[in-house]
Amino acid sequence: MSFITEPTKIKVILWDIDGTLLNFKEAEKYAIRKCFSIFQMGECDDSMLQTYSKINQGYWQKLEREEITKKEVLVGRFRDFFKEYHLDENKASEFNEEYQKRLGDTIVFFEDGLELVKEFKGKLLQYAVTNGTKIAQERKLKNSGLDKLLDGIFISEDVGCEKPGIGFFTKVFEEIGNFSQPEILIVGDSLTSDIRGGVNAGIKTCWFNPDKESNTTDLRIDYEISRLKEIREIVF
Repeated sequence: MSFITEPTKIKVILWDIDGTLLNFKEAEKYAIRKCFSIFQMGECDDSMLQTYSKINQGYWQKLEREEITKKEVLVGRFRDFFKEYHLDENKASEFNEEYQKRLGDTIVFFEDGLELVKEFKGKLLQYAVTNGTKIAQERKLKNSGLDKLLDGIFISEDVGCEKPGIGFFTKVFEEIGNFSQPEILIVGDSLTSDIRGGVNAGIKTCWFNPDKESNTTDLRIDYEISRLKEIREIVF
């Protein structure tokens, strides 16, 4: 774990969900393969999943830059993916609808994720902040038990804008009450969404970087961790 600034007393944690508390890659793998089976599209092997993941990431980054809409992300990524493998592009919309449901079927926490949320309950305020779709996130939060453990949930579809937009965080601040910016910490795996959003909002940022990737941005990162349990050293 590396510290770029001195630890500050944290009273609120804004948890990203996918890729931070929950292992999104495992849920994604299951959901896509399940949908391939449902729509009788053959086998989706690991190389195909890697291709989809790259296409998907590109679409979400465009959304974060406000270049496209959420609907264009959800359907466009599958249309491009199907085109790559000469599959029926007309199934993209229906496939996505089923995919959103299946994403909540598989719950895999990152190591110490559930334990930390339970440990912090009552000691800190904890909120989910996510750009995932409402249907997928509500199923994940319910099936994981996080909906009962967290103090609140902010899904971009309900908020009306996406991370890293300042509008998303303004809405969060209005709801959670009177806290100073240094008392709020966002924890997330995405530099372009979570960390940039935290910087935009002027709050503390913690980059969860389990694969120890290089930071190629000029973003201010207050804390960088490779294991979730390292957050204890930040907040206590």
